[in-house]
Amino acid sequence: MTKEIKRIVLTGGPCAGKTTALVRIVEYFSNYGYKVFTIPEVPTLYSQGGWNYLTPNRQLYYEGERAILDTQLALEDMFMRMAEVCTKPTLVVCDRGTLDISAYMTPEMWEDITAKANTDTNRLRARYDAVLHLVSAADGAEKYYTTATNATRYEQMNEEGLRIARELDKKVVKAWTGHPHLRVINNNDDFNAKLNRVLKESASVLGLPQPIEEERKYIVEVIGDIPECTESDITQTYLIAEPGVEMRLRRRGWKGKFINILTTKKKISDTEQLETERQVDNNLYESLVKQADPYRQTIRKQRKSFIWQGQYFELDTYLQPVSNLTILETNGIQHHEDVKFPPFLRVIEDITGNTNYYNYNLALKR
Repeated sequence: MTKEIKRIVLTGGPCAGKTTALVRIVEYFSNYGYKVFTIPEVPTLYSQGGWNYLTPNRQLYYEGERAILDTQLALEDMFMRMAEVCTKPTLVVCDRGTLDISAYMTPEMWEDITAKANTDTNRLRARYDAVLHLVSAADGAEKYYTTATNATRYEQMNEEGLRIARELDKKVVKAWTGHPHLRVINNNDDFNAKLNRVLKESASVLGLPQPIEEERKYIVEVIGDIPECTESDITQTYLIAEPGVEMRLRRRGWKGKFINILTTKKKISDTEQLETERQVDNNLYESLVKQADPYRQTIRKQRKSFIWQGQYFELDTYLQPVSNLTILETNGIQHHEDVKFPPFLRVIEDITGNTNYYNYNLALKR
């Protein structure tokens, strides 16, 4: 039997709390009997060595970015070889991953350096079991933003620096869009709450039981333009499953690209459930979709994902089997926190915990 090794990327914009989160992950999962390897942030190694991504020398910039990708790949491969011979269950945590590099260059340059490394975006994305993106303090937690913890940071503590940091944060999220287990970790007045969400999402990847939590949901009306959002089309099919188990097959498409994800949720008590996600290829997708639950219809909806004042939202407009329904879902906002509703949305009804609006129930044939 092959030992299972999980590889997680911890990423985020400037001053997001990654360094502290890495320490907490090592302490927490070591206590649970895991061997935890952490791979250092490669761009910082090059910046400390004298390379500067703001250099006007374009050839030097190109060679630096290419070296960063090659080094990242080599480090990950070497740590995975060490993980394979560990006797304990093993977790490999990358302080940033390969796709972070693409946020700092044009798509054309990214295609060029990945081709020279004999890889591409899809293969790089598939290297990781999960991506946890910590939102920069520059977006929604400005009073905590500082450059003191990173001497090589170029996004300074002024309005222009905050603007650059926010833009970079959103570019990194977009770089990872399409990963089946991308989780955006919001800012929080209590930084420990942010760290606890990191631990919860990491534990979920490891297959550890998680508390059942209700994300807040609202029926809304869009009354303005949505800035800097990621748009995707979702087709969602529920499969035949044993009692107490929910199996969901989702195809998500954006910009002509598609990804298929099979999600299984199993309730193990009134307060805990196990949730697993895995990516499936198109052939398996076509096979699984034939096992659709005959009592449920396929759901089709359009999703717009965005960060607003440090909080992450998903806005779903339903096309089938219901229409004229738009639902806003929060992600990782604590129960004691206020939701920072953006001005381009008007809240019609709070439907948090209303089972009539669960996708599983909306799909029921009437």
